Amino acid sequence: MRAPRFHPCGNYKEVYARELALFETDFGRLWAFVGIAALFCVVPFVSPPYLLYVVNTTGIAAIAALGLNILVGFTGQISLGHGAFFGVGAYAGAVLATTCGLPFLVAVPGAGIVAALTGMVFGIPSGRLKGLYLTIATLAGQFIIEYLLVHWEAVTKGTMGIMLPGASLFGLEINTDLRFFFVIFASLTALTLMASNLMRTRYGRAFIAIRDNDRAAEGMGIPIFFYKLLSFAVSSFYAGFAGGLWAYYMRSISTEPFTLGLSVEYLAMVIIGGLGSIPGSIFGAVFITGLNESLRFATDALMNFPGLSGYGLNMASLREFAFGLAIVLFILIEPKGLAELWRIVRSSFRLWPFSY
Repeated sequence: MRAPRFHPCGNYKEVYARELALFETDFGRLWAFVGIAALFCVVPFVSPPYLLYVVNTTGIAAIAALGLNILVGFTGQISLGHGAFFGVGAYAGAVLATTCGLPFLVAVPGAGIVAALTGMVFGIPSGRLKGLYLTIATLAGQFIIEYLLVHWEAVTKGTMGIMLPGASLFGLEINTDLRFFFVIFASLTALTLMASNLMRTRYGRAFIAIRDNDRAAEGMGIPIFFYKLLSFAVSSFYAGFAGGLWAYYMRSISTEPFTLGLSVEYLAMVIIGGLGSIPGSIFGAVFITGLNESLRFATDALMNFPGLSGYGLNMASLREFAFGLAIVLFILIEPKGLAELWRIVRSSFRLWPFSY
């Protein structure tokens, strides 16, 4: 008598190779390829010019948020200096392009390397500090870098800023939002795969072990200072790479955007998207960029509305209020962020009709 066949209502792994797989099921791999194909073949051609600009800035923000999630979400090292590392990458890319004359294909990764080295310098205190003390140390790094960007005029041109040459790739001028879309999202796709694969290696597992219990990790023989410094380097590389892309996309940069507010914005992306989640970084970037645009439209509407124009002048603080409110609500309602909501939705479809 043949044994009855049972269909599992969950997704169980029986070998380590499946545990390390990027996609849990073949169906998930198929939908990932369909989503990437739709992203590259549909979105840029149906989006109006301003929406395409917003999509491009969202892609750049997602790259930077990926780096911060590696540091905060996977390694457990709180940082309030990510916006400054983004600025280091932007200025490094600009200097490499203008002063050194390097092409776009070299200047942008070079910006990431310069930011990684800078991040390692400011990550040295992580060997002795953690928690609130490390947060204060990275906050000091944010202010130091801000000061250098403004006053190191021999390199950064101070408040005058830097104009960048046009980007080109293999002889093709990257001079439109549409062409930048393909460059930005090809970079985002490649860096997302790199981050996903990094978490599958012994380096990623060491990051997670340090996050969960650094003393136990050290007792297991993991050199925690080396891995903390490596995490700062990888995180800053992502921020610098995104900063270099942003500098080329904007064609001119100044010191105003790279403030503590930008660092808080990236931290909000990671918390709202989901700590320790690669897709969560992208979800958080989409959410925060969309929130920024919604608040900007609300401000314009109030300023142009008869009788309420005076209230529009007080809308500058609405952005900070909205960020704080969103973070608090997600912490209270869904601490694991948008990534957890997406996991629940996916599981509901995969396990249907057995919700358990």
